[in-house]
Amino acid sequence: MLTVVKATLLKYNEIVFIEVKNGEQLKYDDIIVAETRHGKFLHKVLQENINVTEENIVEPDGRFIRLATDEDFENDALNDRDAEAALQFCRDAVKDEKLGMHLITSKYSLDKEKLIFFFTADERVDFRSLVRILAQEFKTRIELRQVGLREKARYLGGVGPCGYSHCCSTYLGSFEPVSIQMAKNQDLSLTPVKISGACGRLMCCLSYENDHYESARKRLPDVGEFIYTPKGKVEVIGLNILELQIRTKNKDNYIYEFSLDELEANEV
Repeated sequence: MLTVVKATLLKYNEIVFIEVKNGEQLKYDDIIVAETRHGKFLHKVLQENINVTEENIVEPDGRFIRLATDEDFENDALNDRDAEAALQFCRDAVKDEKLGMHLITSKYSLDKEKLIFFFTADERVDFRSLVRILAQEFKTRIELRQVGLREKARYLGGVGPCGYSHCCSTYLGSFEPVSIQMAKNQDLSLTPVKISGACGRLMCCLSYENDHYESARKRLPDVGEFIYTPKGKVEVIGLNILELQIRTKNKDNYIYEFSLDELEANEV
């Protein structure tokens, strides 16, 4: 039996599963110090102790060390300040080395034994010379982590067209596949600027209600289909999938609207 908690890297919403030993009971919203392969960082608990049976065990992302103390919070704040200065130094070094990479943010591990720089790049980047420059300047282990455009939006944050903070920066732990078919299922405009997020990719929220739309579409007729209604044979000219409403016209171009319940009752 393995006991883990689901947690997120504080401030960056990166979901991990942390192993908990010795019967320690952690609660939702606890701030803990955990060690992952990237180093020691502060994490927030999202789901309390989960007991994993032997047949379902996979390697956890890290191990629980202790609950965070006031000193840990102070050190983390100081580290963030130093990481910001390091980011500017790294930007200058990238420019000097003429490297095709765009730096996003940086983060010190809690014990400052590692300094991580997050970046995006269109092509593979040989940054060995940059690592040597950074290691010599900061006297610690350096990690350059390339991330995708969605991760970039997560680290930078911002506000979406809905008026709320980006899902990826607040609660969305992992990125699920999003397809253009999901937008079609919802009869949304396929204009890229209207269905794309700050990352330039399709908005993650297109997938949230997709199961409902797919299920509803299976029950509704297709646009252009001729159906029998209480008003006789009509042609379907529009659908309101969310409300399960069908807009139709007859041969004389009179417009009628029906609910799906009305049509199904008519079939009985």
